[in-house]
Amino acid sequence: MVIFMSSSPYEFMQMALDIVSKSPHPTNKIAATLVSADENQASSPIMRTNHWPDPIYEKIGTTQKIGNSSGTIHAETACILNADFATENGSIYVTDPFCPNCAKNIAEAGIKNIYLDEDGFDKDFFKRRGDHFDRMSMQICERAGINVYALNMLTKETRVILEIEEGYKPIEDSPIYAEPIETITEGAFQDIIQDATLRNERRKFAVAMVKTKRGNNFALVSRAHAVVGYSMQKPEEALELLTPRGKYSFIQEPVNRLMMYLSRKGHTLYPDFLYCSQVPTAREQVNLVGSSVTRVTAGDLQKCRDPRGLDAMQLLKEHGIMDYN
Repeated sequence: MVIFMSSSPYEFMQMALDIVSKSPHPTNKIAATLVSADENQASSPIMRTNHWPDPIYEKIGTTQKIGNSSGTIHAETACILNADFATENGSIYVTDPFCPNCAKNIAEAGIKNIYLDEDGFDKDFFKRRGDHFDRMSMQICERAGINVYALNMLTKETRVILEIEEGYKPIEDSPIYAEPIETITEGAFQDIIQDATLRNERRKFAVAMVKTKRGNNFALVSRAHAVVGYSMQKPEEALELLTPRGKYSFIQEPVNRLMMYLSRKGHTLYPDFLYCSQVPTAREQVNLVGSSVTRVTAGDLQKCRDPRGLDAMQLLKEHGIMDYN
């Protein structure tokens, strides 16, 4: 059952439509509204457009790529990264059909309902990239247990695109590891990193020190893995998941997994205590800038999933946007 906090889904979609023209993107303007599942939370809906984070906009500009990534944060991801409430079981309202990367982020953030503006399916941008939506975005939603609907804002009709059977629980065969921490110190941080290094062997992983809304401290450890709903236990399926489909992949990188999990649970990151066993990808780095993270500790500053992540690191360092240890 979906609860709408005293407003109808059309009103939440209208909030996104009201701000979409404020997107600085010259051609593809997109906006989203993210709503908590908890009626009792005092938090208001989060509304964002796709945009360049201020440090990138002001110091690098809008025409230069960050490694092989655009410098923009997608509207859906911007809502998740800036939510001041736990996003688990929440709903998101988007003016346009979403890309596979945003589908992965929505899934990892635990969001259970996506509403799309019906008019978004008629835009040229979707018509050129609709295959990604059909072949990947919707597959991710189905595996993660996310309902997807289209809203006709003129007739106030709702079209079911995907509705998940009640009681469905997605596979999570590599959950985020959480360990209670008495006091956040550099020594405790290093101990967690050493332990995670031993447990993850040659796998990419990330560590974050966080505080819960109740004031408890935890160390979180994530590793690169297929997005929630997919299992890497079957060799034949793992090979398919590891094979990119164009510029997209079903694999969620460890830093992105951590950042989405923080929003899912409503945790707060201690900004000086974020570690990745190698340099994050260019897209992860852009998302970190969009989260106001300014410092990353890396296990190997010469290693990344691809060389363009190293290019992104150098660019962000040169402009004083990100500090890498």
